[in-house]
Amino acid sequence: MAQRENLTVKQLLIRLGGGRGHYTISGTPKRIADELEFWFLNGAADGFNLMPQVMDRDFDRFVQLVIPELKRRQIFRKDYTGDTLRNHYGLPLPENKPVFLTEP
Repeated sequence: MAQRENLTVKQLLIRLGGGRGHYTISGTPKRIADELEFWFLNGAADGFNLMPQVMDRDFDRFVQLVIPELKRRQIFRKDYTGDTLRNHYGLPLPENKPVFLTEP
């Protein structure tokens, strides 16, 4: 890839650094939205974790460019059923049990 695209070491690290073995998507906002929509509509995923290559730059671009496209397609969640992850999944609060450490 580095030779084919004539990438510098820095460009190569930026391109591959965030993937760390995970499936990565790059391209235009429409292409990224197409891929996410395909996975979602075909039952391959019900949500996604974002791992931008460069957090301060790529995360902002995703929010500004891809999310509006997902909203336009009506596949971006706007509302949640609870205000915590536990509430959202309908999980009960665990009983608060004290933990006592004993010496052997």
